[in-house]
Amino acid sequence: MLSQSTRYYVPQPSTYPIFGSFALLLMALGAASWFNGVGWGKYVTFTGMAVLFYMIAGWFSTVAHESERGEYNKQVDGSFRWGMGWFIFSEVMFFGAFFGALFYMRVLSVPDLGGLESQQLIWPGFKPAWPTAGPGIAESFTPMAAWGLPALNTLILLTSGATVTWAHWGLLKNNRSQLIWGLALTVLLGVMFITFQAIEYSHAYSELNLKLTTGAYGSTFFMLTGFHGFHVTIGTIMLIVILFRSVAGHFKPEHHFGFEGVAWYWHFVDVVWLGLFIFVYWL
Repeated sequence: MLSQSTRYYVPQPSTYPIFGSFALLLMALGAASWFNGVGWGKYVTFTGMAVLFYMIAGWFSTVAHESERGEYNKQVDGSFRWGMGWFIFSEVMFFGAFFGALFYMRVLSVPDLGGLESQQLIWPGFKPAWPTAGPGIAESFTPMAAWGLPALNTLILLTSGATVTWAHWGLLKNNRSQLIWGLALTVLLGVMFITFQAIEYSHAYSELNLKLTTGAYGSTFFMLTGFHGFHVTIGTIMLIVILFRSVAGHFKPEHHFGFEGVAWYWHFVDVVWLGLFIFVYWL
């Protein structure tokens, strides 16, 4: 239950920000070294990721216990909502940049490179049709078809949006069974999506010769779908945490922003996938 106090809750000093900063330093140093061929770089990167996981798990656990103890009032709850809203807005801008790059290549860059002047002076024989690897890249590939695993994954994510909403309805009615089953189904659908996307990537590399290095189409395909898959993975982990908390008896009909924040994120992931399916796979 939300605290009725008018005092804004201020937590005790914590070491978690220091661990988070140290983790980011290790990840940046390790990744830079790894990409430049230094053998120990990958181990430093993974160490940084482990420290970051420790920081996230510990900090989120602290916040969850503070919430369950009734430390937060409506003002704190509102702060969490604004914070999650701005975070999702930043994610919209993140994917907007990649969709913008795709639009620029398809609508402006590729037709311009296939124009009359470019044909005569720079790229003779280049056909400005999408999908393309771009001029100067002779390696051939087959585009990913929309009506196979991508269509199945679209159905899976749309269904998962319905199951997490069903779980929310159960929480609002204080029906713990509906809440837990709805979350469990959503987690299962998230794992299915990730599994099918891994199969799709294997098919792309082994049979379609479609890779991250396959020019304009390959780079945009894997950057957009890869980052989305990463977000689905993060969202699934968040749902698993919320499922465990629900089994432990956390959340009340009148106080459950932890659940709502994850549900908002999951619906955002659903909407982004619809855009991917239409503009990357279908059109």
